[in-house]
Amino acid sequence: MQQRPGISGPPPGCPAHGNVQLYGPQFGSDPDGHYTYLRTLGPSAPVDIAPGVEVELVTSYDAALYILQNPASFVRDSRRWNALNEGRVPEDSPALPMMGYRPNALFSDGAAHARLRQAVTDSLATVNELQLVRQTQQSADYLISQFSSERLGQAELMAEYAQPLPLLVFSDLFGCPPEIGDRVIVGISGIFDGTAGADRVLGEALTELIALKRRRPGQDLTTRLMEHSAQLSDEEVLHQLVTLLSGGTTPLSATIGTAGALMLGDEWQAGLPVEDAVSQVLWNYAPIANYAAHYPTHDVELGGRVVRANDPVVISFAAANTDPRLAEHREQLSAKAHLAFGAGPHACPAKDPAFVIAVTAVESLLNRLPDIEVRVPFKDLTWVPAPWSRSLVALPVRFTPRTVTPASAHSQEARGAAQHRAANPAPQSASASSSAPKAKPGLFSRFLAWTRGE
Repeated sequence: MQQRPGISGPPPGCPAHGNVQLYGPQFGSDPDGHYTYLRTLGPSAPVDIAPGVEVELVTSYDAALYILQNPASFVRDSRRWNALNEGRVPEDSPALPMMGYRPNALFSDGAAHARLRQAVTDSLATVNELQLVRQTQQSADYLISQFSSERLGQAELMAEYAQPLPLLVFSDLFGCPPEIGDRVIVGISGIFDGTAGADRVLGEALTELIALKRRRPGQDLTTRLMEHSAQLSDEEVLHQLVTLLSGGTTPLSATIGTAGALMLGDEWQAGLPVEDAVSQVLWNYAPIANYAAHYPTHDVELGGRVVRANDPVVISFAAANTDPRLAEHREQLSAKAHLAFGAGPHACPAKDPAFVIAVTAVESLLNRLPDIEVRVPFKDLTWVPAPWSRSLVALPVRFTPRTVTPASAHSQEARGAAQHRAANPAPQSASASSSAPKAKPGLFSRFLAWTRGE
């Protein structure tokens, strides 16, 4: 396990003069140093996760596992949040979109959680792994084709590959027609970028998708959620789709980018498989770094500190996975013992598909561009200065330019998918007019056209 040197002494914002701040460029440039200091305060410590928003951050692996596996004492329903109910959380806080309650499995407990989660897990279980690999390869080929023959063999892989790839795969899994898929991608991307109105764009697109599947069911995740015996309402289906998108795209992008950077770096041992790189990312660079807010049902003691009932306790997956106490036992631990996918009743239901997508995405990149190399050493790459995720800002690479075309193995499937979508057109938006100019094709439309050779 890699251990990077920590900061010496209390960082700015530490309890000596206020809470440690888990946001901003100083945290982004050295999160591990912050975790090292926080560990000196015990298994958990108070931090500011955003300006004016205090949470108890758990940095100990054992304490994190205990909380994740103890739903009787630690629940996920953020409507309990003391500070929010008392008006002490700024209305424009960036913590609210991440921690605020939504009617999905992530923020539910007990029977309500079991019902929603079963619908999600059963629906995901129907995804064929071979089909998922092919979908990922096809998405990878398209994205590589867009930059592989231009700009003198240079590209920025986060923006041009790692970030859009999961969006294409999920739009396909959801059974989106081209125009709806375009708006789903714009909406979910805008939410993470903080774009005004992105919530509305995504909500309207998914509402139209659900209405379409009510009329014309398909062999896709949306239809399977709608037809599940749990009998989810349309609103519940929508919120589970949003959860899959938000939990499955940005963390996957971070995993793909970091794993690719590791394998292309000078310190990577030649011959090790892509699976090893992805596993190392999940251990040492947890893509969801600090999240999973829990609310104690009663006052609890954590390492000598008393945390009040209904005050948020946030799990630092990044700190727990790199807990020095694990070092002596690491060889005995399973490669899957990391907490990057969580643990307990709220563990990520899509961890297996996520691993397949990440491995396939990195393999596809290396296979299509065999001489690809990074232009910046791994140690000099910069990270997004946000508490929630561990993701590279950019990954500049160079390679020998080449042309990538749709693989023949995918052509028949692509034609079949195109024929299905043609027979099941997207409903016209209420705001659309027959005389309105045709919108420029979005990412998903362009991808589907490319698979058809257009």
